Amino acid sequence: MCGIAGAMGGSALPGGAIDRAVRRMTARMAPRGPDAEGIWHGEEIVLGHRRLAILDLDVRSNQPMASADRRYHVVFNGEIYNFRELRRELAGKGERFCTSSDTEVLLALYAREREAMLPRLRGMFAFAIWDSVARELFLARDPYGIKPLYYTSTAHGFAFASQVKALQASELLGREVEPAAVAGFYLWGSVPEPWTLARHVLALPAGHWLRVRGGDRPSPVCWAPLADLWCEPESSSIDLRAHVRDAVAASIRSHMVSDVPVCVFLSSGIDSTVVAALAAEHARPIAAVTVGFDEFAGRPEDEVPAAAAIADHYGLEHSVRRVSMAEFAADLPNVLDAMDQPSIDGVNTWFASKAAAERGFKVALSGVGGDELLCGYSSFQRLPRAARAVRAMSRIPGGRSLVDAGCRYLSRNPRRAKLAALPEVFDSFEGMYFLSRAVFVPGELPALMGRDAAADALERLGTPGRADARMKTDATAEVARLESTHYLRNQLLRDADWSSMAHSLEVRTPLVDAWLLRSLAPWTQQFARGRGKQMLARVPTKAIPEAIANRPKTGFSLPMSQWLERALPTHTGAAAATARNARQIPWARRWAATVLDAAVGCG
Repeated sequence: MCGIAGAMGGSALPGGAIDRAVRRMTARMAPRGPDAEGIWHGEEIVLGHRRLAILDLDVRSNQPMASADRRYHVVFNGEIYNFRELRRELAGKGERFCTSSDTEVLLALYAREREAMLPRLRGMFAFAIWDSVARELFLARDPYGIKPLYYTSTAHGFAFASQVKALQASELLGREVEPAAVAGFYLWGSVPEPWTLARHVLALPAGHWLRVRGGDRPSPVCWAPLADLWCEPESSSIDLRAHVRDAVAASIRSHMVSDVPVCVFLSSGIDSTVVAALAAEHARPIAAVTVGFDEFAGRPEDEVPAAAAIADHYGLEHSVRRVSMAEFAADLPNVLDAMDQPSIDGVNTWFASKAAAERGFKVALSGVGGDELLCGYSSFQRLPRAARAVRAMSRIPGGRSLVDAGCRYLSRNPRRAKLAALPEVFDSFEGMYFLSRAVFVPGELPALMGRDAAADALERLGTPGRADARMKTDATAEVARLESTHYLRNQLLRDADWSSMAHSLEVRTPLVDAWLLRSLAPWTQQFARGRGKQMLARVPTKAIPEAIANRPKTGFSLPMSQWLERALPTHTGAAAATARNARQIPWARRWAATVLDAAVGCG
């Protein structure tokens, strides 16, 4: 896990300025890679790298790394979990290796197969490879978008980095704010790809590659259309429980590849329990880290007692890290500084990562993604049920008018403000999904951003994730697609990255794995109504305790409502004042205002 950066100069930018820009970017990303910093100068280009050493800890694996013939140079962020299998294959074809790193395998494979090698990589990755013969730069990102990669193309040339704030530190672009990103954040609590808060910076979309040549205007190419995996339901008959068990176990085993110790984020849920149990089957000893909060003591949200029971059941080395409101307040400036893109989430992973780093770990396994993969959210029941209700209402004379009137009345309550937008998405399954995830609704944007800015933002934002006609046959598969390509991608994975890397910790997500998804997505319909999570609970050889398997879902939550009332900064921008005008306003709206104020420098 690392930070990568690079710049190709335009005619208006001398070589010394490119070097200084890249060094500013790598300096901004120092926590991502405290073990080594590397800068390489080529003709027209400078590459930079910050290393967090996980595989082959020797300095020989520092980056930027060159191919044996010096034609290619790579900077790479992530892990290729099947690199040893690929290495054996390449060695059988005469390839010779000087390190035991996955970076060298990646570079050798690209030299042979170029972009055709991407589907062969099992892992999380964002990388850039410079070809000194073709004089072109190649960038690529993993199918889920677990690892971030951002780029800008301006009159000063082309630049890329693992963080938007690193690109801003380069001083190659201005500080203009992208209105589409602001609107997207207000609507869903995170900035949807490819937008970023910086007007001239875009995310390379998940599952895309980009080739940059001097003078060309680069255009991303999709190599891994993740949404297509839910399109064709499987009709053949198999032992699905065994299939889930084998596929999940294989993914967790692959994610254990490391030359440093690995720990597990342990909550009280099935997902993290299965990850911890399978990790313990694969390697001993395994340490588990749980975060607890005094405000939750004795309440269902308190995960510590159940996590302790799980750790005892599987013989894990368990540590509990208590977090107080005072620590949250003290950490708040650092949280907001590390948050690369505004988000209403991620603080929970910040404290879990802090706890793991305090114990000396560089790698942690997380159970994130299990709900999207195996239909664990309430949305998998709620949205199809709502869609059926809408169809029934549409058959009643005057039914649409009744819905309109009811929504107007109920939305007067600040806690039900989103209902005002329900009539607008009444006939759209996808619209109902986005409304269910909304923090604010489009009709509220003029008050938050100004009327003209809101109109411009919505026009630029467009309709994210427009429904695919092939997806309309099964509501369960459609919810899985939406949760995975929006909430998981734009919020959970991105938040896991910034919040962990701020503590120089690599978070691995064995339930967010494109190879695992390809194996299980065709069976999504059969995971509905809790069946998928029940199958997951049966994966460990040593059964999960019934009390854990049947425990009501609480999620990895924090006492944010209580904390925000006492710990929010007293200074506010106009948006914050609008959002905090009453205590009954949902905490997510109050927190969104604080986050955006910090991100755009209004505080």
